[in-house]
Amino acid sequence: METLDWKSLPFGYIKTDYNVRCYYRNGKWGELEISSSEYINLHMAATALHYGQEAFEGMKAFMGKDGGIRLFRWDENSLRMKKSAEGIMLAEVPDSLFHDAIVKCVKMNKHFVPPYGTWASLYIRPLLIGSGAQVGVKAANEYLFLVFVTPVGPYFKELFKPVHMMITRTFDRAAPLGTGNIKVGGNYAASLRALDVAHHQGYASALFLDAREKKFIDEAGPANFFGIRDNTYITPESHSILPSITNKSLQQIARDMGMKVEIRPVPIEELETFEEVGACGTAAVISPVSLIFDEATGKTYHFGENDQPGPISAKLYEILTGIQMGDLPDPYGWIEFVD
Repeated sequence: METLDWKSLPFGYIKTDYNVRCYYRNGKWGELEISSSEYINLHMAATALHYGQEAFEGMKAFMGKDGGIRLFRWDENSLRMKKSAEGIMLAEVPDSLFHDAIVKCVKMNKHFVPPYGTWASLYIRPLLIGSGAQVGVKAANEYLFLVFVTPVGPYFKELFKPVHMMITRTFDRAAPLGTGNIKVGGNYAASLRALDVAHHQGYASALFLDAREKKFIDEAGPANFFGIRDNTYITPESHSILPSITNKSLQQIARDMGMKVEIRPVPIEELETFEEVGACGTAAVISPVSLIFDEATGKTYHFGENDQPGPISAKLYEILTGIQMGDLPDPYGWIEFVD
C-alpha cells in the first residue's frame, strides 16, 4: 500500500485491496464473494446500462481517538436502498446481507481507514445493478450487489468554511412524481450540467427548485438544504428530494438542543429571512452557505457575518461529527463498531 497524505485526500476514488459482491439469481441471493478486481464482467444488454436499473448508497466509517472503527447509521442506508430497489424494481437486499457486506469490506480494507484527526474517512459505496440481459423495457432477472470502499477527504475542499451557491431555473434534477426521493444514478446524471454551469461561474454547487412551479427550494446539488431562523431548523418537504440520513440526524440533534424543527415547502422568498443556511449530506456533513445567487433575478442573498459559519450550524456540525468520530457520547445508538 502506498503512503497516503491523509490530510490532503480529495473526495475521489483511490484503489483499495478488496470489494465484496453477491448475485441474485433464480429468485434468491447467493453467497458473498470477495474480489480484488476493480472491474465488473457485465452483459452488454444488462438493464443497468440501457434502462437505468441502478441504485447506490453512500456512507462512511470513521476512526476514533481510541482506534475504534465506527459505522454511522448503516441501518438507515439499508432501508433507503430497499426503497430505491422498490422504486425501480430491483431485487431488494436484505438487511443482514447489506450489513455483512459492508462490515466485511471495511474489515478487509481497514488499513485504508484514515487516522483520527485528519478529517478524512473511509467512504463506503454499496451498489445494486440490474445485471441480467433484456432488450425490451422491463426489469432484469439477475442482479449484482457490490460494496467497495475508498478513503476520502471532505466533499467541499473548504471543509467547514462557508460556500457560495447558485439557484438554477434552467435545469431540473427530478420530476415531481419521478425518482427524486430514491438514490438512483439518473437523478445525479440529470444534475451534472447544472453543477458544471455553477462550477464554471465560481459557485460550489447549484441549488435546484421544484420542477413544477419553480417557486420552492428543492435540493442543494448533491445535498439537502436547511435554513435557520428564530431557533428553528427548517428543511424542504418534497417528493423529489432524497431523504438525507445526515439531515434526519441533524433534525434530532436540533430538537435536543431545544430547537423547533419544520419540514415543509420553503419558498424562494423565505431565503432573505434566514439567519443561517447550509447543505447537508453524507459527503459534506454540513456545508455552511454564506451566499446564494439567483441567476434568473440577479438577486444575491447573504447569510452570516464576515463569511463565517453561523453558531447554530457550527454547533450541529460539532455534535454530529463528535458522535461519528467518538469524541462525544452516542445517546441515539447510531454507532456500530467494526472489530
